Amino acid sequence: MDVPKTPASFDRAELAELLDGRWAQVRTHVRRALTGVDLSPGDHLDTESHRARTLEQLHLLVESGITGLGFPLSHGGQGDTGGSVVSLEMLSGNLSLMVKAGVQWGLFGGAVVALGTDRHHDRYLARIMDLQLPGCFAMTETGHGSDVQRLRTTATYDPATEEFVVHTPHEAARKEYIGNAARDGRMAVVFAQLITRGDRHGVHALLVPIRDERGNPLPGVHIEDCGRKAGLNGVDNGRLTFDHVRVPREALLNRYGDVEPDGTYASPIANESKRFFTMLGTLIRGRISVAGTAGGAAKLALRIALRYADARRQFERPGTGEETVVLDYLAHQRKLLPALAKSFALHFAQEELVSTLHDMQSSDDARAQRELESRAAGLKAVTTWHATQTIQTCREACGGAGYLAENQLPQLKADTDVFTTFEGDNTVLLQLVAKGLLTNYKDQFDDIGTLGMARFVADQFVGAVIERTAARPLVQRLADAAPGKDDENVIFDRGWQLRLFDDREKHVLDGLARRLRRATGKDADPFEVFNNAQDHVLKAARVHVDRVVLEAFVAGIERCRDRDTAAVLERLCDLYVLSTVEEDRAWFLEHERLNSRRAKSVTEAVNALCGRLRPHAVDLVESFGIPDQWLTAPIATGAEAGRQEAQRAYDEG
Repeated sequence: MDVPKTPASFDRAELAELLDGRWAQVRTHVRRALTGVDLSPGDHLDTESHRARTLEQLHLLVESGITGLGFPLSHGGQGDTGGSVVSLEMLSGNLSLMVKAGVQWGLFGGAVVALGTDRHHDRYLARIMDLQLPGCFAMTETGHGSDVQRLRTTATYDPATEEFVVHTPHEAARKEYIGNAARDGRMAVVFAQLITRGDRHGVHALLVPIRDERGNPLPGVHIEDCGRKAGLNGVDNGRLTFDHVRVPREALLNRYGDVEPDGTYASPIANESKRFFTMLGTLIRGRISVAGTAGGAAKLALRIALRYADARRQFERPGTGEETVVLDYLAHQRKLLPALAKSFALHFAQEELVSTLHDMQSSDDARAQRELESRAAGLKAVTTWHATQTIQTCREACGGAGYLAENQLPQLKADTDVFTTFEGDNTVLLQLVAKGLLTNYKDQFDDIGTLGMARFVADQFVGAVIERTAARPLVQRLADAAPGKDDENVIFDRGWQLRLFDDREKHVLDGLARRLRRATGKDADPFEVFNNAQDHVLKAARVHVDRVVLEAFVAGIERCRDRDTAAVLERLCDLYVLSTVEEDRAWFLEHERLNSRRAKSVTEAVNALCGRLRPHAVDLVESFGIPDQWLTAPIATGAEAGRQEAQRAYDEG
């Protein structure tokens, strides 16, 4: 097997510029704005002190000028939705600060922008941007998290007073785990079932004050503190209960549904289900931000672990009198380098996702919007799981040192753990992706639609057909030029790799559709049919995301101008593909996409690629440009100082 060679060096500045991408100016601004500003995490503090410190740091972010990025130009913002998402990603070294910022300016402020109209924008946006009005995003309930369409909080219109009465009818309808609620929030965007003239019109959002200027709960508002959590203790999560709280008619965020003084309801979208999807679809930015920040946390963990592994020595190498650098061991390379390759792949996929979000702001293309939502759901799930796995791997790779709080990895692990379940539970999100893909087969399922999945899969966002995206010209060209499957080195051919991922996705999805179709009939229970196939459903979504991520990686490499830098990225892409194939080797063997000899060659190739990329590992992770203030772990900062000293000694002969 002839493994492609890797250049002895590459242009790190060129790679850093490529990774900064479309929002390079925002990334540069954030790096500069953070320099010299104390935004260090407060995880060593007690809960109250940590929360107070995080709020103080939130005010420092206001002074930096980055908090207005996503708000409209007409109200003092910068109108840069993509830039606002990227700026949150850059806060990965203080995740309590990132989450609290995301609640204030992404969720609370974003809901007012997306669901409100001029009357709300004129009155509230300036105070939201400068933090005079701290707010909450009150969607999740004790009894309903993922299933937003069936929330139980009610907002009943009273025409006699021209007010909405917001009420929590029972404990299951209590707003749960609401960021900013326990301590700092003064107002909440409350999602509730809108009722007027005795008719229900589905879930709508209203602005409900919850505290007065002195911080005391307002009449009828009951606030509980969720208490200390495994991580993110700088965020004051709380529970909200409303006892017939009255708010004026104008409190309704009325872009997609309004109520006249006499109680008449009107909406530009007649269909209730479509209106629901449209309203929630405008809030997709939060989910995309979580994916980006999770990716940033994984990169930070890899930066710590790779620096340490490049300096730490263990066991003497025979005949040399010197101990071996830990990163020279294949087992250690296999722990960290495939994770590094996947971080690169996900980085390029995230950049494409953010660009699509930004460009879709003024679009009325419903199908494109649903495709964006599907992509966001799938990438959020895969990226947050990647972060969880990678941070744990990095902790283990650093041994006992990785367990010390000062070396950051334990806190990164604790803070990111919840990412897999907030802004959408990952398992539910993958079902949404599969549901969207399966609607292409709807004609096969006759009058029960896609097996009635709308009743059994939470309709948080995706509500229309999600087509398998057509291959972009570059991908199609590479796939068309792929050599025959018997070629010895075919596993390194990019066209072959693209076809392999595409073929797997088609096969899994077609197989799922056939499986569901066979299980249907006049007496079939749609829930049982779908429930019995959930393993297949999740598989279909995962392989779809794998294909999308690979195509984004390939497109990213195409944009690289420097030949040697592109060559290093090519090897990283090979490692991403082949390590993914190795993980799913059973499927490829069972479905005769690989024979046993080629399956073994995949493992050999992963080993060889780890060796090829080992000399570049630290430079590659540094190219992500993580702000220096986030790196405080002594095992990383000390290791880098020793590495630089060794390099100087080598250069001086």
